[in-house]
Amino acid sequence: MQPGAKKYPHVFSPGYLGKMEVKNRIKYASTETNFNFVDGYVSDKEVAYMEAQARGGAGMVTTQGAFTDPSGEGKGYVGMMAIYDDRFIPGLKRIADVIRKYDSRSVLQRMHCGRVGGVHLDYTVGPSVVPQRLPRFREPREMSVEAIEQCVQQHVDAANRCQEAGFDAIEISGIVGYLLSNFISPYTNQRTDAFGGSPEKRAEFPRRIVAGIRKAVGEDYPIVIRLCGRELLDDRGGNTAEDTMTTNKIIVDAGVDCLSITAGWQESAKSVISRDCPQGSWLYIAEEYKKVLPEHVTVAMAYRLFLPDQPDQAIGAGKLDFWESCRAMIADPMLPAKILEDRQDEIIPCMACNLCLARLFRDAELNCMVRPSLGHETEPEFGFYGFAKAEKKKSVAVVGSGVAGLQTAVIAAEKGHRVTVYEKADHPGGQLFAAAYGPWGDEEFGRLINYYVTMLKKHGGELKLGTEVTKEMLEELGTDVVVLATGAAPDRSAYTGGDGPNVVSSLDVMCEKVEVGKRVAIIGGTGVSISTALYLLDKGGHTVSIIGPQKKFGRDVNPSYIWRYMSKLKGGNVEMVTLCQVKEITAAGVVVTAKDSKDTLVEADTVILANMTPVGAELREAVKKKDSYVIGDSLQVRRAVNALLDGYRLGMRI
Repeated sequence: MQPGAKKYPHVFSPGYLGKMEVKNRIKYASTETNFNFVDGYVSDKEVAYMEAQARGGAGMVTTQGAFTDPSGEGKGYVGMMAIYDDRFIPGLKRIADVIRKYDSRSVLQRMHCGRVGGVHLDYTVGPSVVPQRLPRFREPREMSVEAIEQCVQQHVDAANRCQEAGFDAIEISGIVGYLLSNFISPYTNQRTDAFGGSPEKRAEFPRRIVAGIRKAVGEDYPIVIRLCGRELLDDRGGNTAEDTMTTNKIIVDAGVDCLSITAGWQESAKSVISRDCPQGSWLYIAEEYKKVLPEHVTVAMAYRLFLPDQPDQAIGAGKLDFWESCRAMIADPMLPAKILEDRQDEIIPCMACNLCLARLFRDAELNCMVRPSLGHETEPEFGFYGFAKAEKKKSVAVVGSGVAGLQTAVIAAEKGHRVTVYEKADHPGGQLFAAAYGPWGDEEFGRLINYYVTMLKKHGGELKLGTEVTKEMLEELGTDVVVLATGAAPDRSAYTGGDGPNVVSSLDVMCEKVEVGKRVAIIGGTGVSISTALYLLDKGGHTVSIIGPQKKFGRDVNPSYIWRYMSKLKGGNVEMVTLCQVKEITAAGVVVTAKDSKDTLVEADTVILANMTPVGAELREAVKKKDSYVIGDSLQVRRAVNALLDGYRLGMRI
């Protein structure tokens, strides 16, 4: 028995999807990729991505959603695959075949995106005309009874094609504001006919879909459905938990073998899958459904379950049947195999940054902050299945152990180079180390730092902490390659009075190295400023102002986070001093000049600089004669995804 199976016996025990046995309780959960062709045909890139998910050892692997209608009303993503015609079956079969190669059960998801669909149209469809709350989506049109009946048949036809393509099971998506959830919720379903008006009638459309599919595919073919256990739409007339339970039970009773339960819509004004929602937060919903559903119906859940401990305990306690993993396996498809081998410290950890979602919502291909090899699984130079050894081994000195430097060092070491990382602090991680002090889940950043340190040691690299590299030291090192990854820090010289005793660095504040007064002014309108303000609010006892020339602060922050962060800042009475320039810093605070040229004093006991600027310029001259590179914030101040991509690309080149 593998060590991980002993450690997590419930996760690695066989499970059942209807009458079909599954080798373990891990199910790769569906996500769109935008890897496919705009006409709905499956691409080689999609097949390679799905093969990686199966190769990682999950018991079940679910495809992205396939849209079921030729008009494209159900298509919500530009690269979404199609299943509305037999001509798509050969491409879909390629996915089923590649999943089967690794003894995993293949599940094809079909999905009508409803009020968030119609990506190539100027409208969307739904049960009723309810104005959009999110501006990126097009206004809906009400579906006629004939259109509803046609949509049911399209789902049934798609199920037949799913079987013909060789999939082991079919999944129906009815979550986050897609069409089935639109019919279920009174927020978007205001009909008074057979498809609306009561929980039972709002369940009728998805019930007919399940019943129709069950009749078409036979009694033994597994059917999975994804439904919301909590809509989190209380502020706009959504379902209560009790009404949701009523509708979901009706739908499941129509012939479902497995219920994948979720929480929230894209329109919900509550955190659901970001770091400020603690891991395991939604398991109680799965337990509720386990208590009331028939014994033969299994329950699966994905949201905020990145580590095996919680799902293993939940499965063992009878609160859950399958652990679904989506973003965690986007970050590392080999997650199941690494857990099975008890190599958890080698799992590339998802940071719940939601770059993946931001990309999809901008009609771009799926991307991942921590895994640049995403979408390049078949390209050896990207090293998804491991980097080949370099023909010529080099000595490599990396100055700085932020994520850019560590990323470069790990890849270079894996390729066989002799790598040494020098860090002047007594800890690795750079700015991410400081960010991990932030509230509401930001401690998870520490997992990423630990991963890079683990992989550096595994591949024979050396990390020297408490070692500041000077120009003289660089000249004496005699290495073949020097990588400057010294990062960024606030610039005191940028402001008159910036060297005053009341002026401190945001990084020092976050790392709890300095005392901060009651009244605080933070200079800089980027994510660093916002993180610092949130940290101070969480600590309590401070009145906070943020000062910057921008019209809106936090434009560099992911959309999944910024609206909630701004809400937290507003709730904490943080003053936003926008559209101004800092004239000087005094003992009384910060003097700013507004657009009308008037000067104003923002009173503060402590002034925090969050105006990040590259550091290490004095080292650049010393390495010009060497094979040298400057990466990450040392080159240009950006976000962590840019630093990691810099490091990855450089590691590939060395």
